Amino acid sequence: MTDNTPVPGPRRDMAMHNDWWESGWEHVLPRQGFPLTMLISTACQPGFTGSLDDLLQESFDGHWNMIGGDLDGALTFSWPDEEWDYEAAPEGREACEAAHWEQFSALLTTAGFPVPKSVRDLSELYLTWGLASREETPDGTRWSMPAALPLPGELLSLDPELTARLDGMRTGPLLDALIDHLVGDLGEPAETLTSLDRLAAATGQDVDDVRLALAELVSSGDARVQRGEEPADAARLAAHRRFRLVMDWQHYHENRIQVTRG
Repeated sequence: MTDNTPVPGPRRDMAMHNDWWESGWEHVLPRQGFPLTMLISTACQPGFTGSLDDLLQESFDGHWNMIGGDLDGALTFSWPDEEWDYEAAPEGREACEAAHWEQFSALLTTAGFPVPKSVRDLSELYLTWGLASREETPDGTRWSMPAALPLPGELLSLDPELTARLDGMRTGPLLDALIDHLVGDLGEPAETLTSLDRLAAATGQDVDDVRLALAELVSSGDARVQRGEEPADAARLAAHRRFRLVMDWQHYHENRIQVTRG
């Protein structure tokens, strides 16, 4: 006989920080980093005061499978009840989990941070890293998160391969905004006289993000940055300093995947 008893959903709409995916933390933290961020994001919503335990109790009767039960559940890098893909990782779950923990522990120990064992431990690291803030008020515990999450590479010494992967993930949306401006607003100019702060204002990004996108264009051969007749280092440009952005649109269109926005 099949039990068709409905499984109750959360009693409060769960929220998620907009910067989670672009920040790259999901590629660094144990798997519970995602639901923990969702839990804290929800705790930041108007109308809630209390601890994360209180929110877990209110929303899931104190037990949320996605987070591994409760905040004292052990952190893992794989889902224990998920069928293991031996083609992708022939070494098996235990060996793969051990390798992840070795890398993660070394990463935190090198940076002087304690290695978390439980979701609760990880939530305390969120406070240390500035991913979240907790304040005791007369009305109860209030939670907040910054609009832009600190990046893993700002807090931890990531290996070059992971750094390049996370930079690539973050650069994509930044580059899209810059290209949208050059194409949509300026009509694909072969050359334009501009500055980082002008591009930042035009694209709604901060100067460092524009610098990152510009450096990606140059490194991929899609553009040159010049001061007068001399090449300039895109990564070292001062925000107000004018430069000539020389685009190779043929190279760009031949080597980039084009996304059409409706």
